[in-house]
Amino acid sequence: MIDLSIKIGNLKLKNPVMLASGTCGPEQAKFAKLEKIGAIITKSVTLNPTIGNLPPRTTETVGGMLNSIGLENPGTEKFIQDKLPDYLALNTPVIVNVAAQSQEGYITVARKLNDTDISGFEINVSCPNVKGLGVEFGKDPQVLEELTSKIRKATSKPIIIKLSPNVTDIQPLAHAAENGGADAVSLINTLYGLKINLETKTPELGNITGGLSGPCIKPVALYYVYKVAQVCKIPVIGIGGIINYKDALEFLVIGASAIQIGTANFFNPNTGPEIAAGIKNYCEQQGVKNIQELIGSRKF
Repeated sequence: MIDLSIKIGNLKLKNPVMLASGTCGPEQAKFAKLEKIGAIITKSVTLNPTIGNLPPRTTETVGGMLNSIGLENPGTEKFIQDKLPDYLALNTPVIVNVAAQSQEGYITVARKLNDTDISGFEINVSCPNVKGLGVEFGKDPQVLEELTSKIRKATSKPIIIKLSPNVTDIQPLAHAAENGGADAVSLINTLYGLKINLETKTPELGNITGGLSGPCIKPVALYYVYKVAQVCKIPVIGIGGIINYKDALEFLVIGASAIQIGTANFFNPNTGPEIAAGIKNYCEQQGVKNIQELIGSRKF
């Protein structure tokens, strides 16, 4: 038997494969066996309803896509009432991504969800598509550590801090999350991007700019995960351009304890289970008995 399990705080996942926030939902169970993956992460939830950005909200690019959804969601109360039951009906751990305009907002959402059956929180301090919803907390190490510490006091569930690549130096921010009591960090969120329609000479997105994701950002994501894994003792979760098991393994060998699949969910809803199976087959072929043998196995 091969042990693919990993731990994030007190949460044990059957394997290191997660589906990223904003790219999946309970409806994906119609197309994929979600019980085969480690966890699913919800779209960002805010305290009050958020209507999102003006359309168009997505556009394809070479090697990826741009999105500017704007964290549209029904708010915490409606999420708990209308959306959460469908997530919890899935046979896999559910981690709720949280965004807010203030420290109090994050804390209130965490407290409201703390007594539900969710498995943990991913704290979004890095969305590039909205003003005033979290991104400023992810740019200042002192502010981030303080926020993380306060959320830590509000919940006993695992906390993952989702970091942005749109910063000068990501290592101090990862340190701040760790010092504040986070159980893991996830990275990277999308990169700033822009696309112009030459016929109209206007941006393709209603919000002008958006977040770039997909295979085109994988080298950037690998670089940032490599940098953070060198300085963090808590688990690092790699995100960015992962579309097959080989991509996932690249993140694991440079120090990621787990990975998240995002853009690939849009063109292959079964990507998660396929990657989990691919990692298992690779371990069998290489004689790896425990996934921990792979994590951080390549030293530079």
